[in-house]
Amino acid sequence: MTVTKIGLGLAALGRPEYINIRTGVDFDRSKSAFKTNAFNMLDFAYQKGVRFFDTAPSYGLGEQFLLEWKTARAHKNIMLSTKWGYTYVANWELGFRGKHEIKEHSLSKLNEQWTVSKALLPQLSIYQVHSATMDSGIITNRAIHERLFQLKKEYNLHIGISTSGSNQSEIINHAKHIKVADDLLFDSYQVTYNIFEQSTFDALQDLKSKGKTIIIKEALANGRIFPKKQLNDTLEELQTKYHTGRDALALRFIIDSLEPDYLLSGASSNIQLDQNLKALDFKLSLDDLQGLTALKRDTTTYWSERADLVWN
Repeated sequence: MTVTKIGLGLAALGRPEYINIRTGVDFDRSKSAFKTNAFNMLDFAYQKGVRFFDTAPSYGLGEQFLLEWKTARAHKNIMLSTKWGYTYVANWELGFRGKHEIKEHSLSKLNEQWTVSKALLPQLSIYQVHSATMDSGIITNRAIHERLFQLKKEYNLHIGISTSGSNQSEIINHAKHIKVADDLLFDSYQVTYNIFEQSTFDALQDLKSKGKTIIIKEALANGRIFPKKQLNDTLEELQTKYHTGRDALALRFIIDSLEPDYLLSGASSNIQLDQNLKALDFKLSLDDLQGLTALKRDTTTYWSERADLVWN
């Protein structure tokens, strides 16, 4: 049986604004304060047994923070992953109008971002395409496939692909057949899967049967598990039954229903991460698991609602 490991994603740790439903949050948003918090979070996570850390160039200074922390602490037993294909363009401007990150799945962007990301070696284990979509051209771009395969062999990397949007399963089903020199290119898949968005279940089960590494992101649906008005009584009842928070229940649902290799916490404080890690302290009954499975939403509706969330 797969033992799911909780990892720490740096999406909310490296930039002053992020997609979330939080309101009324007031804290120091300076770069220095974010660096201090990122180091504190990384140290706390390591102390708590977390060994998998995930970042990307589009996470503001997240990749830089992780590199500086890795260098300063010199831990040998950590596993890092990063991505290429998105560029952070908000330049730390609060209330930035427009897209905070720009997607470009081109060979030149891959080579540009790899030049920076490779500094995470030798702890860098997984190098991923960031949020692949059909219209970005990544699925059919042979030049990029061959370059990724070259990096895979030269640096002993696992090459991964992350997905986003209502057609995640379609992306997965195309990506799993991509070969270079008769070898399958992609070794890992980072996918959005949570109580509300379960459409990739069958596709992920198939990947697991083929020995691929499964990484789950956005496990808390960008915070949408928390407002009571959007849910029935299921989570409220289970909080009392298991003496834990909604975040731990949401994470445990993923562990028990899917058994992925890694499940990313997007925590931005030690308290949040500590609460997230409580998901490892219990197991859902079959009836409770079925009750949470029933909360899934229409995929198109889910992603439409996500698109309406604001950066704050």
